[in-house]
Amino acid sequence: MPIKPEEIVSVLKREIEAFSTESETVEAGQVLQAGDGIARIHGLPNAMVGDLLEFPNGVKGFVLNLEEDNVGCIILGPDQGIHEGDLVKDTKKIISTPVGEALLGRVVNAIGEPLDGQGPIVAKDYFPLERPAPNVVQRQPVKEPLQTGIQAVDALIPIGRGQRELIIGDRQTGKTSIAIDTIINQKDSEVICVYVAIGQKTSTVAQIVDSLTKHGAIKYTIIVAANAADPAPLQFLAPYAGCSIGEYFRDQGKHVLCIYDDLSKHAAAYRQVSLLLRRPPGREAYPSDIFYLHARLLERASKLNDKLGGGSLTALPIIETQAGDFSAYIPTNVISITDGQIILEAGLFNSGVRPAINAGLSVSRVGGNAQIKAMKKVAGPLRLELAQYRELAAFAQFSKDLDKATQAQLARGERLVELLKQQNFSPMDITDQVITIFSATKGFLDALTVKEIQPFKKGLCNFINEKHPEIAFKIRQEKVIDNALEATLSKAIREFLDTVFKPGTKTEAAPKAGSEAGPKTGSNADSKAGSKPGSDAGSQAAPKAGSNAGSAAGSATPAAAKSA
Repeated sequence: MPIKPEEIVSVLKREIEAFSTESETVEAGQVLQAGDGIARIHGLPNAMVGDLLEFPNGVKGFVLNLEEDNVGCIILGPDQGIHEGDLVKDTKKIISTPVGEALLGRVVNAIGEPLDGQGPIVAKDYFPLERPAPNVVQRQPVKEPLQTGIQAVDALIPIGRGQRELIIGDRQTGKTSIAIDTIINQKDSEVICVYVAIGQKTSTVAQIVDSLTKHGAIKYTIIVAANAADPAPLQFLAPYAGCSIGEYFRDQGKHVLCIYDDLSKHAAAYRQVSLLLRRPPGREAYPSDIFYLHARLLERASKLNDKLGGGSLTALPIIETQAGDFSAYIPTNVISITDGQIILEAGLFNSGVRPAINAGLSVSRVGGNAQIKAMKKVAGPLRLELAQYRELAAFAQFSKDLDKATQAQLARGERLVELLKQQNFSPMDITDQVITIFSATKGFLDALTVKEIQPFKKGLCNFINEKHPEIAFKIRQEKVIDNALEATLSKAIREFLDTVFKPGTKTEAAPKAGSEAGPKTGSNADSKAGSKPGSDAGSQAAPKAGSNAGSAAGSATPAAAKSA
């Protein structure tokens, strides 16, 4: 086919017009070695810690080490396609994650890529993973309660919006359950929840997503997952990504709850990365900046002042201990950073006390500032009586003959422990918590056996909400229990005991409860406690805090029975 001169001229003209003398300068380096999630690169003299690098296969890297003749970077993806001699481009960007409303209800990894198969995430904004914590001027004191729905926590270890409260305990003691229950309880409180899973099994994360979906909590929750099969660098970055996602909502004046599950695996991932980068190891082979690793993360939790919108970010880090050793390196570090800790014990968990919270060792450094006045009023006597019960229970193990007052106090303590037990995925409304704790501290439970406490607790809440809704409404609206409301509530509880709830042990029959009521409840300990006051009740009260050992001992005291 003949070529026309006009065509050649037009092609040359088009090429000349498209030619540009402008050039793009790219700073590039060369891979010296790669493997195990890290790479060493020569030829990036201007690289800074935190710079984002790009490998030829599209995988990103993150500069973490600056050495004399090379830089060490962690690889944010598979390292199989990266070889010695490959050119690496410095993008001059800081590693960031997508943020915004589009992430609600989604499961993403540490760099914001979706893991739930629901399509790509279209985000309008990106936040860097590392952001400075708010300074002193930008903050205000923690003063609003963050209700967990867990009676033992809201009454004894209250958490405020903007606080950092550590959940610590051995494996399989219910740490994650407390966190998930707290998320479920935020259904009506307009709190955005971010759950960061670090080093968890994929099946475990799937179960958590399923639980949140069943309870309608996934719509206001974002899950950032760096699973056990993911590279250590992604596990190291996951909590910072979750915190940045939460800070987007906090800066808009909203309230955010961020859960890091768990920081023990986070520290192990950082140790692995640091050792691969040949950083000098310290105590327990952790690098020397391991404290700063967690401090700079948890310091980002805050309650902003009103000029900045008054938003808050509450952090619930989780730490797993080995055989109850709270004095290990990572637990002591995080305890010193946070504003209190909820301590869970395997012994309590195995004895049936769930949530297995050690109320004596657990503490919230915000305290009553994070409680409504009604809860503060009823929880004060509860805390005191539980402390006295623990002291007496320890003493009672070494004594056989106990006076009636001591028996009554042990019996009430057992009922208080039973009252604070709670099923998984069943958070309580704050008004129901106040009402049931009020009934316990005023002695209404003393005439009941331990087995009757849970049915009483459930029945009383239903009775008050159905027959006396004005009581619950007043507590919810005014958040205070005055003398008039106290009298009304006491009258309603007596009405419930007299007309609806039929205790197995009648008040009039209290002195004979040991011999008659004991066998009916199916417990031999009750009959023994009645015939030999204090002998078996005292010896069994401490190891079995939730048992029936002391139920008849308490009923056998006329004064205790009449107090109801």
